[in-house]
Amino acid sequence: MQARKLAVEGAVEFSPRIFADDRGHFVSPYQEAAFVDAVGKPLFAVTQTNISMSRRGVVRGIHYTTTPPGTAKYVYCTRGRVLDIVVDIRVGSPTYGKWDAVILDPESYRSTYMPLGVGHAFVALEDKSVMSYLLSQSYVPENELALSVLDPDLSLPIPHDIDPVLSDRDLNAPRLAEANARGLLPDYATCLRIEASPLVNSRPA
Repeated sequence: MQARKLAVEGAVEFSPRIFADDRGHFVSPYQEAAFVDAVGKPLFAVTQTNISMSRRGVVRGIHYTTTPPGTAKYVYCTRGRVLDIVVDIRVGSPTYGKWDAVILDPESYRSTYMPLGVGHAFVALEDKSVMSYLLSQSYVPENELALSVLDPDLSLPIPHDIDPVLSDRDLNAPRLAEANARGLLPDYATCLRIEASPLVNSRPA
């Protein structure tokens, strides 16, 4: 498993080794030893897993969770192909306002780790693209917020040959500067404090 730090502080791309033969292939998208080497601690205690399927052109995000509680994510693509985007929306972060993007697909089985408080978006580049998520918090609708993926100040890398298909919520989401002015964004120091809490990193007995 290879790890690469992304442009967003704390976010990491993981690339596993794929074992292939005439029967097919085997791969382990998450490996704790490699994760600890790259991040400095084990993966959060997983409280929920999600799967989404999207047709080509669907853009989901930028999504984030109010902090506290905040949500950290570990995601990969099991079918199709997506452009996965991590956006630093944590006020006070050394990389605030920056983003990075990774192609996720079942050929490479790359994964993206997003620490608590960052924004997440992705673009489905093929029909029936399937994303798998490991989450540190259960879904609570009133805690889930969105920012505009089309914010010109962020200038996210939406491919020019894609006609973005957005939900009403994402289409009407505020820009980063507006959300900041309204006090809607996570605080970097608070995110770090929550992530360091034993309750976040503890595993069930």
